[in-house]
Amino acid sequence: MSAVAVVDAEESDLPGILAIYNQVIATTTAVYSNVPSTLEDRSAWMRARREKGFPVLVVRDAAGVSGFASYGDFRTWPGYRHTVEHSVHVREDTRGQGLGPALVAALVERARTQGMHVMVGGIDAANEASIRMHEKLGFERAAVLRQVGRKFERWLDLLFVQKVLESP
Repeated sequence: MSAVAVVDAEESDLPGILAIYNQVIATTTAVYSNVPSTLEDRSAWMRARREKGFPVLVVRDAAGVSGFASYGDFRTWPGYRHTVEHSVHVREDTRGQGLGPALVAALVERARTQGMHVMVGGIDAANEASIRMHEKLGFERAAVLRQVGRKFERWLDLLFVQKVLESP
């Protein structure tokens, strides 16, 4: 596969971001919600990220947005100001093509340039593909919270991964 072009999202990307996010909600345990998002929700989410200086990144193909990623506050208390929590989602028909790693790698670089020290991710503990991807990118397993989520009539374990960043 050729190099993946990861770029800052534009307002016009919101319908594509929404479609991916709602597909993830409807069919996976990557997001512990069963309530579809709205365009207004995603617009407010993007606006809030940008107001805090956090990136929203996308990859596009001929069909539109094929993946997106962002990070935000891990926790809002001042002592956590150098730690961010990220999320990455890829359109179902483009998974396994290297888009997820490209998006996360771009987030890591942004976080480094913003002086962040640690990037955290919360992954459903049964999501082996996401866990492997993060480990290949240098994330380490940090903690498992047992049965903290419920979706599709079953209890879900949440795995936290983290990467200590070499800030400039």
